[in-house]
Amino acid sequence: MKTLIPVTVAYGDGIGPEIMEATLRILNAVEAPLTYETIEIGEKVYQRGLSAGIEPQAWESLRRTKVFLKAPITTPQGGGFKSLNVTTRKMLGLYANVRPCVSYHPFVDTKHPKMDVVIIRENEEDLYAGIEHQQTDEVVQCLKIISRPGCEKIVRYAFEYARQYNRRKVTCFTKDNIMKLTDGLFHKVFEEVAAEYPDIENEHWIIDIGSAKMADTPEAFDVIVTPNLYGDVISDIAAQIAGSVGLAGSANIGQQCAMFEAIHGSAPRRAGQNVANPSGLLLGAVQMLVYLGLAEEATKVHNAWLKTLEDGIHTYDIYKEGISREQVGTREFADAVIARLGQQPTQLKPVQYTAAAKKSITVNLKQTTAAQKATVGVDIFLHWKKGSAEQLGESLKDFRNGELGLNMITNRGVKVYPGGIPETFCTDHWRCRFTTEEFRPVTYQQILTLMSEINTAGFDIIKTENLCTFDGKPAFSLGQGQ
Repeated sequence: MKTLIPVTVAYGDGIGPEIMEATLRILNAVEAPLTYETIEIGEKVYQRGLSAGIEPQAWESLRRTKVFLKAPITTPQGGGFKSLNVTTRKMLGLYANVRPCVSYHPFVDTKHPKMDVVIIRENEEDLYAGIEHQQTDEVVQCLKIISRPGCEKIVRYAFEYARQYNRRKVTCFTKDNIMKLTDGLFHKVFEEVAAEYPDIENEHWIIDIGSAKMADTPEAFDVIVTPNLYGDVISDIAAQIAGSVGLAGSANIGQQCAMFEAIHGSAPRRAGQNVANPSGLLLGAVQMLVYLGLAEEATKVHNAWLKTLEDGIHTYDIYKEGISREQVGTREFADAVIARLGQQPTQLKPVQYTAAAKKSITVNLKQTTAAQKATVGVDIFLHWKKGSAEQLGESLKDFRNGELGLNMITNRGVKVYPGGIPETFCTDHWRCRFTTEEFRPVTYQQILTLMSEINTAGFDIIKTENLCTFDGKPAFSLGQGQ
């Protein structure tokens, strides 16, 4: 008798309980050696006043089992509580989000019958760090956090995944023609790591044209690795053009823990109607079986699911006259998969998970040498609405501390002083850059003294950013038009 493997399960919100019940019935039918610890997360927990959306004791289960099968939860839009999905990924160190997007032509309608793309999305940082502030009456900000270790972990994972699953190419998507430091770092690390995998083709696309190419010709791609926000967006697009977002599962992998889920949301309008498609969560559970080394069970479930699609047994979201044979509900779809356990599709390509798939992908980061850092100035952000950019510049130009003086002023990133033009629209949020000539180093005490003088003069300082060089190279962006 196989030793039972503990898994933490959450039934979630909306359609979550229905698709989880269907998924667990299939796992039990294939006799997967699993035992379940159930925790409550999401809306009901939020409503009890727990802003994290999860009971403190639930973390004990997750840290003990280290494997989480999670149904969708409802995350408030435009306010309210933080996303528990993001919180879980970050707190458990689940840095790699793996989202296969596959066409099941001709049994699921698609314009892309040859599509087989895996999106590997960085999961812990980027704009999803969720560090936001309102700074003036008119301006809010969100910090985009990109780290070298974060880039290296996800890029190495993508190449290791490609090697393990015999994928031919890894493509990087960024927007480093605009965000030259943040996305530029991601692209730079990609190039460095790619050089260590000469057996795997590599390429880079700017995210906008790359997404357009993926939507038009997905067969041109194999594995795509990208920062967090882009990965979230393009994986939904890829899943939808493959056939349906409802068919896509997702694995969130860390060094110690893993979480498996559908990529879609909780769809509260469909809850309780026995119509939801459980396929996304079921395929997430298949990824979980592979992760746990249960290759035989994963193979049986996946092939039974493919046979069900092939036989035209479809839920409402993918049902189409002339392609589908029978429209069924959530429970009936699970029954159909269970009835086909041990069978294989005859037209769709059967899957075969082997011992090679059991090997966990591990990532070892390279040691880096600290650069020589020097502070050469400061960006002082002001909340100010008392006149034009020219008036603000003239008010600030005489504030100096030694060589540290006003270099320029930008508004929403555009240089407006000196030499701005009147057509540039300005808000009440100003970046005032003070530097030395030729970026000679300054002390932080000089910066503090300068800030104190500006504050004493009645200016509202809302934030500052030190301007630094690393090994003599400026490590800050220019203003647009500078």
